[in-house]
Amino acid sequence: MLSSHIIDKLCSGYVIPAHPLALKQDGNIDERSQKALTRYYIDSGAGGLAVGVHTTQFAIHDPKVGLYKPVLELAAETSRKFAESTDCDEPIMIAGILGDTKNAVKEAQLAVETGYHIGLISLTALKGKSINELIDHAKQVAEVIPIMGFYLQEVISEMLLPMEFWRKFVEIPNVQAIKIAPFNRYQTLDVLEAVAHSGRSDEIALYTGNDDNIICDLLTRYEFNVDGHPVSLRIVGGLLGQWACWTKRAVEYLTRIKTICESERAIPQDMLTLANQLTLANKAIFDADNHFTGCIPGISYILKQQGFLEHIGTLDPDEQLSEGQAEMIDRIRASYPHLTDDDFVKENLHKWLSS
Repeated sequence: MLSSHIIDKLCSGYVIPAHPLALKQDGNIDERSQKALTRYYIDSGAGGLAVGVHTTQFAIHDPKVGLYKPVLELAAETSRKFAESTDCDEPIMIAGILGDTKNAVKEAQLAVETGYHIGLISLTALKGKSINELIDHAKQVAEVIPIMGFYLQEVISEMLLPMEFWRKFVEIPNVQAIKIAPFNRYQTLDVLEAVAHSGRSDEIALYTGNDDNIICDLLTRYEFNVDGHPVSLRIVGGLLGQWACWTKRAVEYLTRIKTICESERAIPQDMLTLANQLTLANKAIFDADNHFTGCIPGISYILKQQGFLEHIGTLDPDEQLSEGQAEMIDRIRASYPHLTDDDFVKENLHKWLSS
């Protein structure tokens, strides 16, 4: 069970970066860089970390690679020690959970043993299964660890999760949150409508994973007619690969968005302008023109430019920067420097790398 403190944090909404994997040229973990990234996120004001997710590279879940446990352990230990040494609040630790039911339950048990609070369930290994089979899978994992649902974009998952699935999913008692990341308005609304009709809208924390629509997702009040009565929802935070870089700026955005939402005043035009500029940046970083092939290398490219990484390679040799992607990212950085947190990183990088 989650502590009331973690539940309150989760429901209040935070920046939760999807933690990248720092590798050396030989494919082994670069522990110095990996620790520096964890410290950077906490120092930036992120309220949690998601490890073992897409941005961490799904390949680490392969037993032949053997990196799932050490990567989870390193992030948990580093975050705990850094939070204690800096008097920061305990971050919400979220572990990506993959595979068939047997493997997912095993990973959930490992996550609990390693000190993680929540399991983020990916259903990609169950492609082609019935809705009832997917729900049974989620229930078995939820018996081990509190879970966060995950609507992963179809380009990567090759799965559509209809309204029927989400209506059944939100009935699982140990569902604490949902990451909504289909990169699709219709599918995003399917999840929100299911939560609105569940009677659990005050219990399930909603997080955007729509890296193409971050700020508008967070600014919007969603309202649904449920049995003749309006039910309003907010997406309270984000668990995002985009927030694996320029994280300090992301924390500033979310802080301002919360102030705007609480005041219920008109949304300032500059926030809508910023929303589209951030989406433009994400287009380059995530390599949207090439079906997101260079997504993970794009994030690593920025982190290398900032000094966190010495190498931007991945465990999958096919995951590389696409032709012209680096130049597109460079143009974004030059054209929209206010999106970056380069000054913050430059000032503190030595601390994160050396401590």
